[in-house]
Amino acid sequence: MLSRLSEWFVNFRNDFIRIFIVDNRWRYLWNGLGVTLTITLFSLLMGLVIGIIVAILRASHDKNVNSMRPGPGRALIKTTNRICKIYLTVIRGTPLVLQLLIFWLVIMVSVRDIVLIAIVGVGINAGAYIAEIFRSGIMSIDSGQFEAGRSLGFNYVQTMWHIILPQAFKNVLPTLANEFIVLLKETAVVGYISLQDLTNAGHIIVGRTFNAMMPLFAVAIIYLVMVMFFTWLVGILERRLRSSEH
Repeated sequence: MLSRLSEWFVNFRNDFIRIFIVDNRWRYLWNGLGVTLTITLFSLLMGLVIGIIVAILRASHDKNVNSMRPGPGRALIKTTNRICKIYLTVIRGTPLVLQLLIFWLVIMVSVRDIVLIAIVGVGINAGAYIAEIFRSGIMSIDSGQFEAGRSLGFNYVQTMWHIILPQAFKNVLPTLANEFIVLLKETAVVGYISLQDLTNAGHIIVGRTFNAMMPLFAVAIIYLVMVMFFTWLVGILERRLRSSEH
């Protein structure tokens, strides 16, 4: 039994050295990890900006359109709401990988920086989901908060910025953190636009060594460790938010 275990360990070590150490192939995973985290972070920031803007426009329509008098203001808010709904329908109704291919081969065909293309494509996709997260947060705030803002002399924009959004952000923060974890895994499809992310780095090592098991399991373990780490951070965040409410 010990001899078989020792033989397995020696074979595992030799395969590990041949697959990852020879020719510094581990650098593919390291560089791919950097690309994955870069795309995830900047796509999340871009998605936050898009999502907050779309959420405010849609929530403003839902809360105010019925009480507004006919005129340019009412027409404007209805038009922007329609545009936002088209954006949400198209982005959430089509696959992310197809959207990336369209950005790469059609919309941003003259752009040489593939990382930028990936950030824009993934960021616009994330913005659609973040928008609905924030809209639900804004709609959950009691209408009396708007009246409280008016009593303080705030206009609608100031009330939204100083009173409504901070409360909505606190309500949706755990969900938003989970969206970040989902986004981290969704970036695995950027290899379709010839970008060497973490998943594609595993494919490259497989092609160089003709061994699929160890490189792909290594990629899976790296993703799993990252997801577990960020899930742990989300758990800490949720506990702190709950404790701050008491």
